[in-house]
Amino acid sequence: MQRLFEPMTLGNLTLANRFVFPPIKTANGTPNGNVTDRHLTFYRQIADQGPGLVIIEPVAVTAEGKEHPKQLCVHLSESTAELKKIADVIHAQNRLACLHLNHGGAAAKPKASGQNPKAPSEMTCPTIGVTAEVLTEAEIGAIVDGYRAAAQKAVQAGFDAIEIQGGHGYLVSQFLNGKINRRTDRYGQDRLLFASEVLAAVKAGAPDLTRILRVSGNEMSPELGIAPEDLAPLVKAAKESGIHAVHVGMGSSCASPPWYFHHGRLPEKPQMDALAWVRFQTDLPLIVAGRMGRPDRVAKVLDDNLADLVALGRPLIADPALIQKWKAGNLEGVQSCGYCLQGCLHRVKNGQPIGCNLNPEIGEPVLEKTDRPLTVLVAGGGPAGMSAAVYLSKRGHRVTLAEKGDRLGGQFNLAWQAPGKEKMKDGLENLAAQVKTGAETVLTERTVDADMVAETKPDLLVWATGARQRIPDIEGLDSQYTMTSLEYFGAAKPVKGTRVLVIGAGRTGLEIAEKLGAQGLEVTATKRTDPIGSMMEMITKKLSLMHIDQMSNVTLMPHTTVKRLETGKATVEKDGETIELAPFDTVILASGMLSAPAPDPSIAQTVSAVEVIGDAENVMDIYSAVHAGYALAAKY
Repeated sequence: MQRLFEPMTLGNLTLANRFVFPPIKTANGTPNGNVTDRHLTFYRQIADQGPGLVIIEPVAVTAEGKEHPKQLCVHLSESTAELKKIADVIHAQNRLACLHLNHGGAAAKPKASGQNPKAPSEMTCPTIGVTAEVLTEAEIGAIVDGYRAAAQKAVQAGFDAIEIQGGHGYLVSQFLNGKINRRTDRYGQDRLLFASEVLAAVKAGAPDLTRILRVSGNEMSPELGIAPEDLAPLVKAAKESGIHAVHVGMGSSCASPPWYFHHGRLPEKPQMDALAWVRFQTDLPLIVAGRMGRPDRVAKVLDDNLADLVALGRPLIADPALIQKWKAGNLEGVQSCGYCLQGCLHRVKNGQPIGCNLNPEIGEPVLEKTDRPLTVLVAGGGPAGMSAAVYLSKRGHRVTLAEKGDRLGGQFNLAWQAPGKEKMKDGLENLAAQVKTGAETVLTERTVDADMVAETKPDLLVWATGARQRIPDIEGLDSQYTMTSLEYFGAAKPVKGTRVLVIGAGRTGLEIAEKLGAQGLEVTATKRTDPIGSMMEMITKKLSLMHIDQMSNVTLMPHTTVKRLETGKATVEKDGETIELAPFDTVILASGMLSAPAPDPSIAQTVSAVEVIGDAENVMDIYSAVHAGYALAAKY
């Protein structure tokens, strides 16, 4: 891997290293498409001793091509000055800035653009659900002009490079794709024509800038994905069109979002095969993107000569200092991305600024040292308690953390055991290591009681004791062999027999049902309301449901209330109809959580300040818990 830290020439640029930050939607912008202070902080953090080239989030070359209501704009009169703010911040860190140009086509969102999407032919992007109108030749010409104008603005704003989105199911790919482009005019007779005009327009608008073409090595959809024979002409023509590198991702925003966003539970081989295919098509330098946040995987890609540069997106959001740590050989010090998409994609899709489950500092100002160091006692070593201990310590407070269990992590110890979430364990271990490094004292198998408070004499008591299982009121439940979801994932009890009832098919219940189903058990999971898998990140949920759908031994029952459990049967009510089910050997309760009890008044009254955070305050998720700890530290 050492060669990745060496400078590299790309076009007329010399990169400080061979790492690239790929274009990631941030939702940091305003509804008017302007840059915010959070943008500048975000890109400053990424660029600081970071990747040699920082490709900023996608901008749509014309208004109707927008994908997100808070997407930055390039087509407005003020866009040059706005985008220059980001280029300047990146340059101030001695790194190079690249503007990513795109048009969503059928993937453009009406809520962002204010109009129906338009595409080469009539089609419906499954993730949008709106039928795209057919572009006229005049409209196509206007879009090509938009690329030229955007390239000119990139020059004026001080960018060093431009990336053209040519894949992932967006407009350029839609024109190339014979399954989508059914036109009979010249743009249908020569499906490469639009891409050629776009590349020529960008070159004309920014002839001296380094230019990168982004493609999807495989759109991973037999129904809508581009065929290799349709993509090959673009990749082969890239060099003659003035392209200096090809940036290879996977998937399609319309047809295969799990691959587009590189969800952690997907197999790695299809990506390696796609890289090998692109490498065969061109001798241009290749940038590999997608789940490259582990050194062993990067080494494999390099050793197999599948790429020349490595894109790190979410791994740098999880730990902006990752490249420095890799260079220094400090692998254990990396806050590793779990590829869960919860803090990044899930938030952006919901209109919130991009974040990270394990890095609440991203996009936020630096926490300054306090001039009033306090003695702090943190009760609970789950995500909220660990986060509070880490960031209060960074502020200069004297922190003691006490956890009643035998190890730190709380429910985080259970979360990574769900199907497809194994990579999250690395993040847990790093967070626990940060606690042990930062806090003055870390105690396990210790409950915070009046004696401990009297012993430590804290100025501030942080109550982060987490949550407990909510036990539903079901007739006959006490006659069954039961366990809570916490007991299941914690292996506190064995699952008995072959028939299992999971009460509560929300996020946790769905994960349990899938895991047990994969073991061959006969599983029924009920939920009083719909949707199944509520609170789950959308792609994680889609993949989980897809796997469960292939299991004939797993039954999901939304709109179903368990009414009575007896020795010989289970009675449920589904959509108002009473149904009798065969008896179950094990009942697992995944019926929601309740905040743990507040600190006893005898404890709280002896401390000048008490803060209740995380699930102890309001049951949410790991993201909310970790960020609650950070917010508390910022307050003190």
